[in-house]
Amino acid sequence: MDREHRLKRLRFRAWHRGTKEADLLIGGFFDAHAADWSDDQIAWFETLLEEQDVDIMGWAIGSIAVPAHFRGPMMTQMKAVGYVQVAE
Repeated sequence: MDREHRLKRLRFRAWHRGTKEADLLIGGFFDAHAADWSDDQIAWFETLLEEQDVDIMGWAIGSIAVPAHFRGPMMTQMKAVGYVQVAE
């Protein structure tokens, strides 16, 4: 699958999570950062989307410890989006 189709598929998955809060957090993160992602970062996000929304949201707002395999710059960026969503 080429990069464009891969990103389109990920954007749909990011914005159709099942709850408005998860859509805003995960979809908002995708929209803010995906254009600059490398293939490795895209793969990280694909793996993240396999996780439960409650876990992703907990990691992003800091109420649940982030598993080692998701720690790093992308989760730090997602946490910044999470704090904005919680504050609004």
